[in-house]
Amino acid sequence: MDANHSSCLVFKHLHIYSENGQIEDGFVVTNGEKIEAFGEMTDFPESINSAKPFEFPENCKMMPGMIDVHIHGANGADVMDGTTEALTTIAKALPAEGTTSFLATTMTQDAADIELALANAKHYKTSVHQTGTADMLGIHLEGPFISEKRCGAQPPTAIIPPDLSLFKKWQTLSGRNIKLVTIAPELKGSIELINYLKKTGVTASVGHSDAGLKDMKAAMKAGVSHITHLFNGMRGLHHREPGVAGSALLYKELTTELIADGIHVHPAVIKLTYQQKQKEGIILITDAMRAKCLKNGTYSLGGQEVFVKNKQAVLADGTLAGSILKMDAAILNMMKFSECSLEDIVYMTAVNPAKQLGVYDHKGSIQIGKDADLIVLNEKNELIFTLCKGVIAFNKREV
Repeated sequence: MDANHSSCLVFKHLHIYSENGQIEDGFVVTNGEKIEAFGEMTDFPESINSAKPFEFPENCKMMPGMIDVHIHGANGADVMDGTTEALTTIAKALPAEGTTSFLATTMTQDAADIELALANAKHYKTSVHQTGTADMLGIHLEGPFISEKRCGAQPPTAIIPPDLSLFKKWQTLSGRNIKLVTIAPELKGSIELINYLKKTGVTASVGHSDAGLKDMKAAMKAGVSHITHLFNGMRGLHHREPGVAGSALLYKELTTELIADGIHVHPAVIKLTYQQKQKEGIILITDAMRAKCLKNGTYSLGGQEVFVKNKQAVLADGTLAGSILKMDAAILNMMKFSECSLEDIVYMTAVNPAKQLGVYDHKGSIQIGKDADLIVLNEKNELIFTLCKGVIAFNKREV
């Protein structure tokens, strides 16, 4: 039997991080796209013998696949390219780092470029069926409703004020696939838009913002529940004005994205963030751009030249321009910097993003009936295997 095409896959003798807690010596059975059974090896159903079990080295762990809610590109492709080929390239590249689902993230550009990317994402989601690739859950609209003062690598010339009617047009154009919106709540028109996002089930996130505590309180009251790449592109913590960063640390209602590459946020500050937010308050992201998976060199981001060297992606003036971080590296960094556990990582990479996006009923944990999005780590917590909806998408032993 060719296990790659079998409808039933069996995994035995793994440390399982399930929705019901950890299982030291466990099994998981998948059937088609779904998880059919899991539990202690002592309870393995002998009736399941249609597929040869996968063999892994001792002390390996199985976790739910990771969900990256903030990624612009990978392997030479960018969401703003506005092509099916670009999204396909990204979706094919991500399982090799353990990402089984993602939000295609746009950036601040002219309306026509954003609309092309939105329409393309709708077409990809409805018409392009790629098995064994990461699942595009929807779109993260990063900009253009942001602060020019905190634009970072977002082109300031394309920034526009929050516009509810324009957003409604874009949401229709996307096939209602915009799931998360980064916005600066201090701008005129933002509260009206945030209210609408909350009402329609879209996650409203504060990012690229110069908001103070007063602005943040108003935004939270309107429906903000998320913070885009904490500490980057925002007013920082000051002892007389908490700003966006201070508010993110203060309020449990706010789930915070974190780029754990040790470049965007100092390792000591990552540890401080973990101590304050704990496993339930953090979502690890990459914020990766097209240079991820490629060599050092010069690339483009929103029409700007980006220079990649020494694991950094920067504009000509030195401004950080996204990252080339991979999620499997992010979890190793997070564990090293914060001394968190692998169980905490499961929350930061699967449970929290799934809940924030409203897909926890079928994503984000190992549970019967959920999508068979699974990853296996070795004893050093290095990724060795990825399953996307029941199809093998990465196997390190075959690379």
